[in-house]
Amino acid sequence: MARPTRSDDWGFPRWRPYGAKGRAAVRVRLCDREGCNEVGDRPAPKAPNSRERWMFCEAHAAEYNKNWNYFAGLTAEEAAKREAEEEAGASAFRKSAHYAWSGPGDGNRSRDEMRALDVLELESDADFKTVKASYRRLAKEHHPDRHKGDKEAAKRFHAIQAAYEVLRKSEERTTGKKL
Repeated sequence: MARPTRSDDWGFPRWRPYGAKGRAAVRVRLCDREGCNEVGDRPAPKAPNSRERWMFCEAHAAEYNKNWNYFAGLTAEEAAKREAEEEAGASAFRKSAHYAWSGPGDGNRSRDEMRALDVLELESDADFKTVKASYRRLAKEHHPDRHKGDKEAAKRFHAIQAAYEVLRKSEERTTGKKL
């Protein structure tokens, strides 16, 4: 007679979740929003008609979708038809205040990244080489050693550093290599 194997499924509390197979660690994807450590389990398109997706937690997915343009690329008649169809099927939901992008750009950058580009005085389509050059130029210009005792220059310098960090981390996430 074979001896039964020991299992973690006995007693209270259960030592592993229902339906789990094996004892290996489960890979969890974090939210793509800068600084968020929640589970990113809600996909959102990076741009209209793009197969690339952001993965957000519930709170950041709601923020992202708040200003999404569901009617991009449609004629006025097609947009009115789609709007009427969706209103008929979702009558219990509040009507959206407007259908517009939250700001400039093609939708492949987060709001944090767009703000960082503004701090570095760059356009929304700037590549990382341009970001790095702008960071170095502005950091030299506003460095506290150059402006002794000037609190505003120090604040501006710290804002420039934070903006560069946001864009550097974003570039590392998209390319997969350390910069």
